[in-house]
Order: sequence, then C-alpha cells, then structure tokens
Amino acid sequence: MTPRDLILQELEHLPNYLLDQVLVFLRFLRLEYGQESLETALLSESTLQKDWLLPEEDEAWQDL
Repeated sequence: MTPRDLILQELEHLPNYLLDQVLVFLRFLRLEYGQESLETALLSESTLQKDWLLPEEDEAWQDL
C-alpha cells in the first residue's frame, strides 16, 4: 500500500472538523515546499551567474 493510499484510508475515518485542519496543513506543506524551491533557485542564481556572464556563454547561446 502506498503512502497516498494509507493517507486516504486514514482520512476516511476522520470527523469533518478534523478534515478542515488536515486541509490547512496540506496547503501549508504545499506552500512551504514551493517556497523552499524558490529559495533554492534564488540562492543558486548568484553561483550560476559566474558562468552565465562569461563571453563564451553568450557566444554559445547567440544562435537561439
């Protein structure tokens, strides 16, 4: 049984008032994961920028 299946099985047994809290938590996780990905991309930018700004890079991409 997959984690998704187990979660769905557990959800079947929860009362409605707890489902609201689960929904809030799931949305938090989705937002947090998305924020983490954004932060990683932003932190990588300064490191990658060293290569992006080389004349060789410009030359390699000029035909696109």
